[in-house]
Amino acid sequence: MRRTQVIFPPVPGQDGPFDRQLSWHACRRRPRGHHSTDQRGSGRTSVSPERRMLMTTAAEGGELDRTHHGGTAGPPVDRDGELTVLSAAVRHAAAGRPGLVLLDAPDGRGRTTLMNSLLLEAHAAGLRVLRAHGTAAGHTAPLSTVRALLEPLSGGATRGPSAGHPTARPGEDLRGRDALPRSDVRAGDVPHSVLAALHEVVRRAARERPLLIAVDDAHAAEPASLRFLAHVARRLAGLPVLLCVARRSGGGSPLLDEIAALPMCRVLRPLPLTQDGIGTLARRLTGMDVDDGFRAACRAATRGSPLLVTHLLTALRDARLPPTETALAALDTQALAAFRAGVVRLLDGQPTTVRRAARALAVLGDGTPPETCARLAALDPGAFARCLTALGALGLVDARTDGGTWSFTHPQVRAAAVTRTSPDERSLLHGLAARLLHESGADVMEVAEQLRQSPESATRPWARAVLREAARDMTLHGFPERAVELLRPCVPPGHEGTCEPELLLDLGLAEGRVDPSAGAARLALALDRLTCPEARLTALGGLAGALMRLGEVSRATALIDRCRQYDADSAAAARSAQLLEARLLLVATADRETYSRLLDSTSLDLGLPGDTTARRALLASRAVVCAARADRVAEARDAARTVLAHGTPVTDAVSTLGSAASVLLYTDRPREAVEAFRQVLDAPHVRREEVYPTLLALTAEAHARLGALTEALRATTAALDGVAPARATRLAALPLAVRLHTLLDQGDLAAGTALVQGLPDPMDDEAWQWNEVLCARGRLRLASDDVDGALDDLTACGRRQRAWHRTSPAVSSWWYWAGRSHLARGDRATARQLADDAIESARAAHLPCALAQGLELRAATEAAQHRPLLLQEAEAVLGTTSAALLLARVRVARGRALHRCGDKQAARTVLRKAWEETYALGAPALHAEAHTALLATGARPRRPVPRGLGALTRSERRVAKLADSGLTNAVIARTLCVTLRTVEVHLTSVYRKLNVAGRRELRFVLRAADEGALHAVGA
Repeated sequence: MRRTQVIFPPVPGQDGPFDRQLSWHACRRRPRGHHSTDQRGSGRTSVSPERRMLMTTAAEGGELDRTHHGGTAGPPVDRDGELTVLSAAVRHAAAGRPGLVLLDAPDGRGRTTLMNSLLLEAHAAGLRVLRAHGTAAGHTAPLSTVRALLEPLSGGATRGPSAGHPTARPGEDLRGRDALPRSDVRAGDVPHSVLAALHEVVRRAARERPLLIAVDDAHAAEPASLRFLAHVARRLAGLPVLLCVARRSGGGSPLLDEIAALPMCRVLRPLPLTQDGIGTLARRLTGMDVDDGFRAACRAATRGSPLLVTHLLTALRDARLPPTETALAALDTQALAAFRAGVVRLLDGQPTTVRRAARALAVLGDGTPPETCARLAALDPGAFARCLTALGALGLVDARTDGGTWSFTHPQVRAAAVTRTSPDERSLLHGLAARLLHESGADVMEVAEQLRQSPESATRPWARAVLREAARDMTLHGFPERAVELLRPCVPPGHEGTCEPELLLDLGLAEGRVDPSAGAARLALALDRLTCPEARLTALGGLAGALMRLGEVSRATALIDRCRQYDADSAAAARSAQLLEARLLLVATADRETYSRLLDSTSLDLGLPGDTTARRALLASRAVVCAARADRVAEARDAARTVLAHGTPVTDAVSTLGSAASVLLYTDRPREAVEAFRQVLDAPHVRREEVYPTLLALTAEAHARLGALTEALRATTAALDGVAPARATRLAALPLAVRLHTLLDQGDLAAGTALVQGLPDPMDDEAWQWNEVLCARGRLRLASDDVDGALDDLTACGRRQRAWHRTSPAVSSWWYWAGRSHLARGDRATARQLADDAIESARAAHLPCALAQGLELRAATEAAQHRPLLLQEAEAVLGTTSAALLLARVRVARGRALHRCGDKQAARTVLRKAWEETYALGAPALHAEAHTALLATGARPRRPVPRGLGALTRSERRVAKLADSGLTNAVIARTLCVTLRTVEVHLTSVYRKLNVAGRRELRFVLRAADEGALHAVGA
């Protein structure tokens, strides 16, 4: 007979408490010659001895009578192939032919369920069943498993040791005609005579009736019993005996491998559940059909392990949740307690090395390199890899897409891996893990997270250095709470006086943003012990910020005088005081009342020369305040240019240069602002700064005012990277607002609506950044015809902007959209008042963009015959700026006004320009509006002229490059061997396609294109 090894397609089963196999098999086939008979008058049913033996086994801890806990009965799920092989083997045994089957599967894959199915099938076919468990209690002595297996053949006198059993004590009498032979056996050294005598017992029993010898969990049986099973397996020829052995995959027993290698042996390896199998099992347990999403999610969380799938379904049912993907994700720790307990029991049955590997991966976390996990588990890499394979077969871990690391299939599986670990041992493991990660060069945050869970290790010098670095990183990224969590273990309570002052400084700076009172106390303590001037200045700045957050403005400003006392050099003391004052202005922007009180008591002198870092910092801080208030706008603009001309990202703080660039934006110089922001964002360390998202948002705002909507969206995408709108903080509020405005400029209402869904209510936070979210949301509501909601948002925005002293019409466009909302309600008077206020402020401050926007709003409140003149002035004002989108909007309004006045020719000319400009800018909504207005004048517009760098011909691009390099038109003509007129025509076409006014703007556009759009926005 040739060897056959059966490996079926994915046909999972289950080792769980939901297999009522007894009732199913009883209905499927009745035992031949063992029909139940109703004993009339007694109300009882006769039960055969074999069936009683099986039922007794189940009652004593077997698997035969496990139920669905209320579910419907049925065969093992997705095990048709295996059941077919087992049924055929039973039929062959009943017909007098031998059979040998090896069930090879990891725990939880359905090994015991298939064995139970075989037992009931054999009973139904009339076979005599001999069954034993390798894991049964007391099966440690040599041949103890064989003794339990063959005990029914010894006459069944007692359940104690048989008198004739090889392990019987001397002096015991033999009882029963089938008494087992007696012999002394030590460990796995079984004499051949004993094996032959035991085999003779099997032969005698098989002559009377076909046998099924079933041994479950054979991998745990003692070697002597395994030697007997191998002896019988080699001598089955001619006997009506079916030998079925079930073992855990990877058991590593040579004797079981020898059985599997026999030509007669059929090896069954059940595979994980398929998604269809999961659906069938869910239908049995819950009575409901499930969709593909739930099946995929359930299989991803369990890797198709029937046991784990059953526990998940049970958790959903007990929590009274439907079997859906959403409900599965919503299960909390308490609801999954039974699932976690099942995983713990599954791990308890694994070898020690497998449990250590699981614990190491749980401590280090998903995705940790296997080499590091192996070191923590005290295993060599090869052994650890085998343990991971075993855990993967159990459905507990899965290989990640990177191909080299592993992760747990479910968070509760990871929790179960360390359930048996005491808190002290867990702390020790986290400390060892931190050291291993630190030595392997892992990211500082990974090391810090391990140290946070090991307080004993956090006090070591190397650990303190790691935690300080991680805390600084968290503070820079706007997570001071995490920084405090990392640093507090380094400063045990009562030991502040003995800690390093630099450590107290870092903890105080982080606490100053979470708990200002505690932060101020730590900073004051550190300030008295610090000796480095720069560290003292940092402590003073942090202390001033904490006091400002507590509302103690007078104490904070008094620190400026204290700053002068720390340095004997008057010049150095003055610089320190100026830096501290700039710091106070910056910190005060976090609280509206503190900001207002500080402005009432501080000087806003813009006459500083800007020749030192401290003066530039103070000058930029004062300039941005003046620009936001529309106060001395020209001086503020000049001060900002001075700061940008003398400062660099190397010598000056990012906040200093960013404030100066913001002044240019707030004074209607968007192209200068874009160039200034680009220089700031080019700094290598800018990404670690807390203000990085704000800088990107202001850059996007400048791009949007220039009409570069694609660049604006790209910048906001970079600013919102990794930010969930539902958890947006004030750092993400400004990027969200700018992105929403840009989407509305593009006419994408659906994307704008999706962006604001789930956002926190801006009214819950007084930060000025949320004012812009109110403005953008009000504009969205206006575009969605929710005029009342728009007015509520825009009115609240205006009130908050005035409270923040952000009264310049160039800072925010809330007043323009509020005016449009009033016009939608028919309230021309209020809209006219808003327009007049903006026009007056813009004229006085020389803000061309704000002035043009105010004139456009004012024109909308006038009669038709008065509109063209106001809009013509707005167009003329914008002609000196680079605000392309606003210019196109004004031209559309002017063209419509001219058409209403009957001047179709002039309207057609203006609208055609607007039509081409909106197409080039990528503003489809405004382009469609211009197209409709142009058709109304009787024009038949052709295809728009292409715009942008992609529209330049090869000759135009060559001329543009040479012009950018500084060559004159005459030199360019001689270089290219063309006429001067040709060069002039090419340059004119370049200016028109790129929407630039001269060589200076041309240089900016070409440089941004060469560096790439992502680099241009600092992404």
